[in-house]
Amino acid sequence: MRMKHVLGAVVGLAIVGGIATGGLAQDDGGWRHGVIPVGELKYPLGFERFDYVNPDAPVGGLVRLGAMGGFDTLNIVPAQGVAADGLGLIYDTLMTGNLDESLAQYGLLAEGFRVAEDFSSATYRLREDAYWHDGTPITPADVIWSFDTLKANNPQMASYYEHVVSAEQTGEWEITFTFDDPSNRELPSIVGQLLVLPQHYWEGTDSAGNPRDITAPTLEPPLGSGAYRIALLDPGRSMTFERVADYWAADLNVNVGSNNFQTIRYEYFLDETVLFEAFKADEIDFRTENIARRWSNEYNFPAIAAGHVIAERVFTDVDYGRIIGYVYNTRRPEFSDIRVREALTLTYPYEEVWHDLFYELYNRFDAFFDGYELEADGQPTGRELEILEGLRDIVPAQVFTTDFTPPVNGTEEETRANLRRAIDLLAEAGYELRGSTMTNVATGEPLVIEFLNVQPSFEANALRWKDALLNIGVDLQIRTVDSAQYTERVRARDYDIIYQGWTQSLSPGNELLGWFHSSSRDVAASRNFAGIADPAVDQLIEMIINAPNRDEQVAASRALDRVLSWGWYLSPGWYLDGALIAYWDRFSHPENLPRYSIGFPSIWWFDEEKAARVGPQE
Repeated sequence: MRMKHVLGAVVGLAIVGGIATGGLAQDDGGWRHGVIPVGELKYPLGFERFDYVNPDAPVGGLVRLGAMGGFDTLNIVPAQGVAADGLGLIYDTLMTGNLDESLAQYGLLAEGFRVAEDFSSATYRLREDAYWHDGTPITPADVIWSFDTLKANNPQMASYYEHVVSAEQTGEWEITFTFDDPSNRELPSIVGQLLVLPQHYWEGTDSAGNPRDITAPTLEPPLGSGAYRIALLDPGRSMTFERVADYWAADLNVNVGSNNFQTIRYEYFLDETVLFEAFKADEIDFRTENIARRWSNEYNFPAIAAGHVIAERVFTDVDYGRIIGYVYNTRRPEFSDIRVREALTLTYPYEEVWHDLFYELYNRFDAFFDGYELEADGQPTGRELEILEGLRDIVPAQVFTTDFTPPVNGTEEETRANLRRAIDLLAEAGYELRGSTMTNVATGEPLVIEFLNVQPSFEANALRWKDALLNIGVDLQIRTVDSAQYTERVRARDYDIIYQGWTQSLSPGNELLGWFHSSSRDVAASRNFAGIADPAVDQLIEMIINAPNRDEQVAASRALDRVLSWGWYLSPGWYLDGALIAYWDRFSHPENLPRYSIGFPSIWWFDEEKAARVGPQE
């Protein structure tokens, strides 16, 4: 998984209605080897490997990956700085997932776990043979220190682990996490995603004798426990990871057939066009294409004709819902009014963009839980309707009568009708057209808004919206900045509109607190990009987290989907079914790829025979 911030990997797993064991063997103490929130675990106690890997995959070779922007820290804990890509390679977690089973977790650092009958605590038992790259054993003290440190110094983790009140050693190799809300059935599982850090390293001194500071950015390569370590870095330009020869978990069942590359290198670029040219010039090995125009028009260079580069659209099943779009910052006075947000969204010329810029490859999101069973569909019925009835006085009336769909501007008649509706909504919100300028009646100020952008290639899209907004007298200014400035401005909430989104798991839970709950509105670096502070949203999130069974969770999630969608917190964006990938043909992968991912680079390997045909890497 490609991560800009490794902590993003620990969000999204929940347990509802108890922990499923799937009839699996467990010892008299109630220890379990895995957990899944819905259904049964695929792999039994003592399984040898995941089905989709090649256990005989050769180890070796180099893979070169492209990254945008730069980095100025290798410390994933504090909110400050821009963390390098790939840092998840150097760390292990208590439990780990797999690529053909949605939301399942199996033991990594922990060989097993058990949960109190009343769900007031969960205990994890560490493997005694786990150790850091310097040979020091990984201990319960490391786990406890990591939990306390992350919760104290990372806003996202503070929110995520809000109801995990303590971690303490309760056996020679055991750590017990205590919860203040036993009705929240996801808590035993989310602690399994805890990223474990080395206490002795961070409380020690660097090569110059200076004390290390876990709360500050640093470019000193940190000590890890994972399959890779940092071998070389050129700050802001490149990061090289090398495979750890004596990795403690190399032969563990969850790792067999994985981590096959000897070297993984990230090369950084400030411009996407330059990155693409680097790929064409054989300076980058693999890329996922996200620009339809480029995919349709520019993948015709000589290396493709020669068969040296493979370009293909691949399809995998999706085990999550997601929403991405132009997010309005409701902390800004103009966007605190739902009528303004709806008016702006009405003008977005999606159909024009879909045809001219997307080459009809993409689809538009139409829900916050788009794409799976938690998405609201039709008018609410049954338990979902009962939940919404209890909130009738504080939710938009449309949630009861109309299935949410994004505005359509496919014809001139539809466009004119939406523009008229947008002008009427802005008038209700206190604006009027003065000449060709939409003006705040009370202040006399024109309605000028800024889209904060980090991708130059995105400007063409935003310019289409800018042109459409001029029809109602609104001035959309497009401000493209580098990744470091973008990150800092987003953290400081210094923006009107950004293009962002959220990925929902099949079993949403605590992560929703940091995304949509009022408690995260003013928390630095939370993912509440829209600044949502809505009592109905708060109540629905709490119902989801505390749902006693799957049916209740689904009903509350669908209700939340409706309320968020009708809150007009964003202008819905677009998605691609499958992925557009291209790579130099030096690699191989298992014949049967996993259900939910192509698994690159984790389960692919360097193929020396293919590489000899294509030619050497630089």
